[in-house]
Amino acid sequence: MKYLIVGLGNPGEEYKNTRHNIGFKVLDKFADLSNTIFKKEKLADITSVKFKGRLLVLAKPNTFMNLSGKSVNYWMQKEKIPIENILIITDDIALPIDKIRIRAKGSDGGHNGLKNIIEVLSTTRFSRVKFGIGSDFKKGKQSEYVLGKWNDSEVKVVEKKIESSIKIIQSFCTVGVHRTMNDFNKNKQLRE
Repeated sequence: MKYLIVGLGNPGEEYKNTRHNIGFKVLDKFADLSNTIFKKEKLADITSVKFKGRLLVLAKPNTFMNLSGKSVNYWMQKEKIPIENILIITDDIALPIDKIRIRAKGSDGGHNGLKNIIEVLSTTRFSRVKFGIGSDFKKGKQSEYVLGKWNDSEVKVVEKKIESSIKIIQSFCTVGVHRTMNDFNKNKQLRE
């Protein structure tokens, strides 16, 4: 059983701890906990993690957010991973900072990375973890907000949610998207 877990973000030091790069941050933490490191490969930084008899290919596209689909499609084909075994981790301004949602399908919700993946794969039927970043910005300032860094009051919540995101990834790969949705979307402990 092989899975492709894609964390969305932008390559480069200037984007490192921004809200938009939470997908990278989740996978970095997962790799750290698994004692593995990312290597620069074609269209993405890649590493693999074994978990309960499954192989998880972790990918951080280096194509920039708006071209994420190119990287996802390439690694799907290269690793021969079916779409039902793909999980995308992305930031979401429609969710408050203390929320995470896992979905089996859906629209791009105005997110350029998801939009490009949908265009390239010609489907909305892929699973995604939506990591709430809130929407505490004035009109016309969305770009500055998502490309901004977490403030001190957010960091503790974000760290807890990163841990929860890793549990979601592990659950997705062992019990599937629907059971994971049941277990985590109703879970109140994310707010504690």
